[in-house]
Amino acid sequence: LIIDAGNSYFKDTVRRNKELNDLGLLFIGTGISGGEEGALKGPAIMPGGQKEAYALVEDIFKKIAAKSYDGVPCVSYIGPDGAGHFVKMVHNGIEYGDMQLIGECVWVFKNSLNMNSEEIAQIMTSWDSDNDVLRSYLVEITGESMKEKDKKSGEYLVDRTADITRMKGTGTWTVQSALELLVPIPTITAAVFSREMSQDKDLRLKVSKKLSMFKEKYVGEKEQFIKIAHDALYLAKISSYAQGMALLQAASKEYKWNLNLGEVVKGWRSGCIIRAQFLDEITKAYEKNPEIPNLLTAPRFAEVVKKDLNKLANFIEIAHWVKVPAPAMDNAFDYILQLASPVMISAQVSALQRDYFGAHGYFKLKGLDDPEVMTTPEGKIREFHTEWMLPGRPEEEWTK
Repeated sequence: LIIDAGNSYFKDTVRRNKELNDLGLLFIGTGISGGEEGALKGPAIMPGGQKEAYALVEDIFKKIAAKSYDGVPCVSYIGPDGAGHFVKMVHNGIEYGDMQLIGECVWVFKNSLNMNSEEIAQIMTSWDSDNDVLRSYLVEITGESMKEKDKKSGEYLVDRTADITRMKGTGTWTVQSALELLVPIPTITAAVFSREMSQDKDLRLKVSKKLSMFKEKYVGEKEQFIKIAHDALYLAKISSYAQGMALLQAASKEYKWNLNLGEVVKGWRSGCIIRAQFLDEITKAYEKNPEIPNLLTAPRFAEVVKKDLNKLANFIEIAHWVKVPAPAMDNAFDYILQLASPVMISAQVSALQRDYFGAHGYFKLKGLDDPEVMTTPEGKIREFHTEWMLPGRPEEEWTK
């Protein structure tokens, strides 16, 4: 029995699983999350591979795994071949999104309200209090790290930290997999791109000298804006997780893994980097309806969308006003709007543009008051093309 407990690319795990299986060897591709603390106190463990292989190590994994508040070990069998490493990869992608969203809140606080790091640390600590929907490991350590002083200068360490965030590849793999599976994960993608932008420090310094921005200040009520930011962050976080879960759903179907998303999320409740109080709500949503089309449609989260969407829009508006880029927040908001649009007018325009210049064809709606796509009696989508270069521009049907 061989266990790969590194951050391996899931397609490599699929290949190794087959090669070793052909040799008569058992193999478990195991995702591990928890960092240094997880190594000492117990991590979240995401094993994939043959079920008979997992059965041999299940007791060991349960002993070393983190335990949630209800005593349940943060480990369960994920699925065949590369399922465990895929789930860990998406976990890391969600982690990227979480970190970026929190970072954008901090940046807006600094620019809009001229807060110092100690004040922001206090806000983060309050958001990590019992029963707060934002209570999470990442919010907790943000508060802890922001009040830390630099040992040499005595200044806040965060203010002396170079604005360069490195990556080890799992976020990039997540975005790559989403592109391959045709699943939009714009918030996670924005987080990856922001890290890439951070790494080109020399270019940013050169451009900033040429395009210096006048920094506006927020003139509204301070406590009210902090509340807006809190609710905006929570909704953006829900949107980001919905994207990650949609990617897991698509992969489960494509690779025939039969993932139990409720069990996956239950395994993230302790030990791992994205452990958070609201993961209980996600677990309940999938336990109630394993086939839920998107996490945003779960009653609990649909209520939050209706209640806080304008607050997220308000936060983004203020961020833009004070000249703070908030790509993850922007994309969390836009993801909700696009997903909730029965007709995406921009897509209608693009479809006809493609047909005009490249004769790529297009589909049609059943009517102006019916946003469903036209189909044949057998259920096949009907395809059309307009002869744009001919007199009268006749339309023909291409349905085969």
